[in-house]
Amino acid sequence: MGTIADQSVLVAGGSRGLGLLLARQCVERRCEVTVTARDQEELDYAVGLLRRRARPHGTAVTGQVCDVRDEAAVREVTARTAERQGGLDVVLANAGIIQVGPAEAAGTAGFRDAMETMFFGALHTSMAALPYLRESPGGGRLALTGSVGGLLPVPHLLPYSCAKSAVAALAEGLRAEQGGGGVSVTAVHPGLMRTGSHIQAEFAGDEGQEYAWFATLAGLPLLSMDARRAAERIVTAVERRRTRVVLTPAAHLGAKAYGVAPALVTRVNGAVARLMPDTRPSGRQGRSRWQYAVSALNDRASRRLNQTDRTGRTDRTDRTAGTAAGSDSSNSSRSDT
Repeated sequence: MGTIADQSVLVAGGSRGLGLLLARQCVERRCEVTVTARDQEELDYAVGLLRRRARPHGTAVTGQVCDVRDEAAVREVTARTAERQGGLDVVLANAGIIQVGPAEAAGTAGFRDAMETMFFGALHTSMAALPYLRESPGGGRLALTGSVGGLLPVPHLLPYSCAKSAVAALAEGLRAEQGGGGVSVTAVHPGLMRTGSHIQAEFAGDEGQEYAWFATLAGLPLLSMDARRAAERIVTAVERRRTRVVLTPAAHLGAKAYGVAPALVTRVNGAVARLMPDTRPSGRQGRSRWQYAVSALNDRASRRLNQTDRTGRTDRTDRTAGTAAGSDSSNSSRSDT
């Protein structure tokens, strides 16, 4: 089914986490790559990492500041990238945010922000890219990053689930519409991955408790997936022009169960939701010692994958974990991927 080696690539949301690893996979395939992000400093650091990877291949890596919520900005960056790189062959729409907490605590503004960033961001990227992808000599490739949370609703992640559900519909609808024009569209639905995303997530309600459960589950070795392996599988699926790729056994099981028995899964979700934090603050500020220990892989991933919170730190303060937590998270320096 071909390869993307030596092709022209644009990665929207490519400065950290999964997006950074997707860009790295393309660089290692000798592609000319442009990555976009909202934050200039974060983008500059990511481009530096990628250029070191690209040096042995002699390929170019460029960073462009762009907010995917701004349709005009997306069109402009896409056009500039296509002009500079002699066209576009592959576009990976990966920009996103994660909001954790009860729906009422997130409020309508939280849902709107999720839709603007993830659904409209993917829509703006797709609409800007498709004319160039249709001109790709071998047939263009477009991938939209959804989530298992878009295949079944997840309590305390409802803004995220709603936006990712819309991305799923967009990806598979575009796949049907664009097939005749030679452009393949791949819907990407990862489960939990160790990308360090708990550092960037936004929390509502009992923020300390919400952070504790999310950071712990996202880092559990048997439940979450190594992000580097996930990126490799995603790019391979894009190369093979697959319609859909769902990552992690738990994500496969959850999506299939919801498709077969949605009422049963909803009842199970209801039971899970009753065990989750209330909207009222409990005073707890972070993970316990055991939670910190079992999710240590994800904390290390945050430092490798350019994950920084709004203060520039690559960790959050787990005050309830005491010195056991502080001993590792005190090293906030980012390292090469």
